[in-house]
Formats: sequence, C-alpha cells, structure tokens
Amino acid sequence: MAPTSETLTAERILEATEEVLRRHGPAKATVVDVARALGVSHGSVYRHFRTKAALREAVTKRWLDRTSRQLSGIVTADDRVPEARLRDWLAALFAAKRRKAGDDPELFATYMVLTDENGTAVGEHITDLETQLTRIIQAGVETGDFAATDPEASARAVFQATGRFHDPCYAREWEEPGAEGDFTAVVDLLVQGLRRAS
Repeated sequence: MAPTSETLTAERILEATEEVLRRHGPAKATVVDVARALGVSHGSVYRHFRTKAALREAVTKRWLDRTSRQLSGIVTADDRVPEARLRDWLAALFAAKRRKAGDDPELFATYMVLTDENGTAVGEHITDLETQLTRIIQAGVETGDFAATDPEASARAVFQATGRFHDPCYAREWEEPGAEGDFTAVVDLLVQGLRRAS
C-alpha cells in the first residue's frame, strides 16, 4: 500500500468509491478496494463511513445531489418568467438523466443497483426535486402565470407526469426517435394545464 500525502477526506473516499464501482460493479466492489485505491487501510475508510452500506448510501446521495444542484440554479433564476423556468428545469432534468445514462452506462447501471438499495437517499432526492418544482409553480401563481390552487400538489403531478423522461427505468427509451417530441408535447400540455388550473 503506497503512502498517501493527501489528507483523507470523505470527498476523496467518495471519489475513489465511484471509480471502484465503475471498475468492479456494485456486486464486487469492496471497502478494501476503495482503501487500496486511496493507498490507506480499510480502517481509515471506516473512520469516515462506519459501514459499507453507509459508504454506498453516501456515494449514491452524492450522485443524486449533482442533479439537484444543477437544477437549483434554474429555480432561483428570477430574471426568467416562471413558465420559462419550468420548461428549462424539466428540460435540464431530462438532459441530466440522459447524460448520466449515455455518457457512462456502466456507472449508470451501478447506480441503478445502489438507488434500489438506498431508498432514503432516493426519497430525499425526489422530495428535493418536487420542492424545487413547487417553488417554480408558486412563483408562477404569484405572477399570475399559473392558476394552480395547490402548488405542492401541482408540482407532484408535474413530476409524476414527466416520469418517463427522468425515471431511470425508462432510460432505454430516452434515445429513441421521437423522445424529444414526446417530451415537448407533455411539457406543453402540463403548462397549459397549469395556466388553467382550478
């Protein structure tokens, strides 16, 4: 084991874990593999993450949080009307999920296994995304662009209605011909519904 001159941080461990998962997959990746990649003992990794499950949950949360962070900037873009923010947010979510599935299919498959294991991280991620949508829809209600009486319920409905474009179980369909057109048609319909909500 080569000595390491860098301070061992949770972030370094998570970066190494992601690389080990990419190489070995979730079934074969071990804490020992992560420690070896970092040049430390597995006990050093356990000082930051008490169990293998905790490490796997943290790396899953980190992966999901990347998407949340990308989208949060759209939510706070006050220079854009709420409808444009909603359209941009949904398009960015679809694009982020497509990139994850297309750019690194092995890692995407690994994360599908990990998200199945980590319902808490996934639940928190979905709650965060629905909260972001609620903020956009609420802003639309405040400007009179949307007529939704319950922005939170509307956000949940929008999120569920667009599931085909962000739920990983549909990943194979994202690159099919017509996927972009289907996405645009669904978003147009949802925006029309928000304008007329009662």
